[in-house]
Amino acid sequence: MTTTENGLDLARRLLRVGFGLMAFLAGLDKFFNLLTQWDMYLAPWMANLLPVSSATFFGVIGVIEMVAGLLVLTKWPQLGAYVVSAWLLAIALQLVTGGFYDIAVRDVVLSLGAFTLAKLTEWREAVPAAR
Repeated sequence: MTTTENGLDLARRLLRVGFGLMAFLAGLDKFFNLLTQWDMYLAPWMANLLPVSSATFFGVIGVIEMVAGLLVLTKWPQLGAYVVSAWLLAIALQLVTGGFYDIAVRDVVLSLGAFTLAKLTEWREAVPAAR
């Protein structure tokens, strides 16, 4: 591998650990609310549409986020990164409708980072193992 390839691979590995842990731990926290009180970010219109309580809804959200994090951290990092990227965009859209613009912007940027991880993983898988 060239110096550039080594740098790209390091960036990929760091993003993989970061996004994998972020998604898994944020999902896990949906059950404990240690990082924040998650349901305060749920737009009122969305809360009114839910057929279940916000606690149940966030439990389901938490499981999805933990699975996405595990995909990134284990055997399917590219798929997991695309899931995390799309998930973060969906969250950002919901946040905008609830008036949390600052957090929505952060989640859009995080989504771009997860998309970058997916593309770097695609690149890495295309690089021959022995160079």
